[in-house]
Amino acid sequence: MKTTETPAPLPAESGAPLTKTDVPPPAPVKEKKEGRVLNVFSHGVLVIWAIMVVLPLLWAVMTSFKDDRSIFSSPWSLPDSLHFDNWSRAWTQANMSDYFLNTVLVVGGSLIGTLVLGSMAAYVLARFDFPGNRFIYYLFIGGMSFPIMLALVPLFYVVNNMGLLNTIHGLILVYIAYSLPFTVFFLTAFFRTLPSSVAEAAFVDGASHSRTFFQIMLPMAKPGLISVGIFNFLGQWNQYMLPTVLNTDPDKRVLTQGLVQLAVSQGYKGDWSGLFAGLVMAMLPVLAAYIIFQRQVVQGLTAGALK
Repeated sequence: MKTTETPAPLPAESGAPLTKTDVPPPAPVKEKKEGRVLNVFSHGVLVIWAIMVVLPLLWAVMTSFKDDRSIFSSPWSLPDSLHFDNWSRAWTQANMSDYFLNTVLVVGGSLIGTLVLGSMAAYVLARFDFPGNRFIYYLFIGGMSFPIMLALVPLFYVVNNMGLLNTIHGLILVYIAYSLPFTVFFLTAFFRTLPSSVAEAAFVDGASHSRTFFQIMLPMAKPGLISVGIFNFLGQWNQYMLPTVLNTDPDKRVLTQGLVQLAVSQGYKGDWSGLFAGLVMAMLPVLAAYIIFQRQVVQGLTAGALK
């Protein structure tokens, strides 16, 4: 008698359900381990970078509450007592209050002008096709690559001939011209990501171009405006070269000029505690602005890359 052998199990046909015995065991995945190693490495780099940035800031704030003897005798220790007179001395005797007010006026006026003019130009370049559109756009991009060092001498003579030298409004106009190329470049890419159906619906309802821009498109571009506003605020608040060349009047100096003047005038009998207090005064508005608007900055940067 012939014995019949049990046939080997056939693979399941297409469409037939697979049993647990038919599914091959999963192969070990090495990508998870590599991903964990890369994740740990990237987090380690970020932690080191954060320490390198945060520690000098904390040290400057801590030093601003010490006296001059403690700064040199124990620079890394905590202050034995909080010397708030350093801040009052820097604010009054070192004229940091006048420098702070001048900086607020210059940066505030230039920031408003830059955002208004830059958003209007970017909206037209992003939404309307006309002869010379790309040429004007590339002119703004070329302005970003032009080094400001080459423009200082002719800029001085232009501002002087216009009667704007050593004036607050003259410095505001120069800051606006300096910040417009990057603002137009950033907002043009942002306006292109906004839906055009909303503007078309406004035109159908009888809205004009200016009303559509100021009441509909500009509020929709709020994340981009905040992002580019923060970048311009940082650059204009810390600007030193332009006011040094165009603003030589001691009564109209900005914070960067005041800090340099405070450091130079100390000589060998320096008021180091007052200098650190003035440094922290100039640093706090920038930190506060970024902390308050950090979420909007991230939204504006990501919204310009995603549709």
